[in-house]
Amino acid sequence: MTDSFDRNPSQPFQAAKAKLAPEAVDRLLLQLRRKEGPWPEWGQACQQLQQTGLSPQKIFEETGFEPIQQNQVIVGAQVYQTLLKLDAPEPVQAHFGHKGSDILYEMRILAEADRLSTAALVVERGLDLDEAREVVKALKELTYLKQPPEGFAELPGDALAWHCWRSARQQADLQARSRLIAKGLRFAQTPEARGQLEKLLMDFTVVAPKSAPRLPVYRIDSDEEEPRLLPVAGRLPLSVADFRAVPIMTAEEPFGLVRFAGEGAWVALPNWQVLRNSEDPIALLAQPEQLPIPLPDDRPEPVLLVVDRADRTWREDGFFAIADEAESLSLSWFDAEPDRPLLGRLVLVLRPKRALDEDYAKELWQVDE
Repeated sequence: MTDSFDRNPSQPFQAAKAKLAPEAVDRLLLQLRRKEGPWPEWGQACQQLQQTGLSPQKIFEETGFEPIQQNQVIVGAQVYQTLLKLDAPEPVQAHFGHKGSDILYEMRILAEADRLSTAALVVERGLDLDEAREVVKALKELTYLKQPPEGFAELPGDALAWHCWRSARQQADLQARSRLIAKGLRFAQTPEARGQLEKLLMDFTVVAPKSAPRLPVYRIDSDEEEPRLLPVAGRLPLSVADFRAVPIMTAEEPFGLVRFAGEGAWVALPNWQVLRNSEDPIALLAQPEQLPIPLPDDRPEPVLLVVDRADRTWREDGFFAIADEAESLSLSWFDAEPDRPLLGRLVLVLRPKRALDEDYAKELWQVDE
């Protein structure tokens, strides 16, 4: 039984706890340890074990399946079940029943019907992981468009052909342009898409590409800019019991985020103009690699994002929050109006204040001097 595990999914599988007899747990662990059965069963076994409360790390220690491998086969098996539910052709079922969890994992962001058409294209054309990832990305981007591009159908092959067509029109180098056209012709699934690409063989007009706008990055540079958030006990006269009931508040670095009982939290920011102009701003914590485009440098520091939920009108100079197929929040830039609801506009990316020597700054006599 062969399969590859060269993808690095970012999030482990999360599931509610479920009861499973000890002997059933031992049987699933043994199956994974020996890699018995087809790989979709491995995904189901990993999911069942995690649902019983076993951590991915514990499963790794017992079976040798690393946490990222567990996540890949769990998600891949779920996508495979989608193909079975949609009565995928026998060659598709046979191919992915034997291997391809890494490719199916890439398809998790697609709608069910698009998963089926993409899986069929992968089998028909013998696509590898990188090519499949390109197809998925192009198809997802195509479904975002409010108006489908002329001559290209909402098919996985046409989606990549459209991506190549668009890139070729922006390419002044004739060799690079020709390679993109050839690649698009190889993937095009409709005569109309092939026709659009063939027109570029005679039309050498270069269309300037639209560039994503700059991220609205800020950084607090001084202690005076750092606000402090305090709990409010009430109004005098106030009972001692009410006074004592106010919880101790501890700020979390690097943004001074404050939590209270439950899942909520506050964070205080300077009242910059960009925030005053926002009607419904909310804050999100993120890592730089989760941004829609890279930051100018590669500092491995967290960032705090502010999204104005009231600003849901598309324009090409902004980044917007949307819901993906898994109903997870993601941030994207669109060079044309997308055919899906916008949940808000990214108005601020805040980096933490640079810390020089915090212990030194706490010595008042040194600061005063």
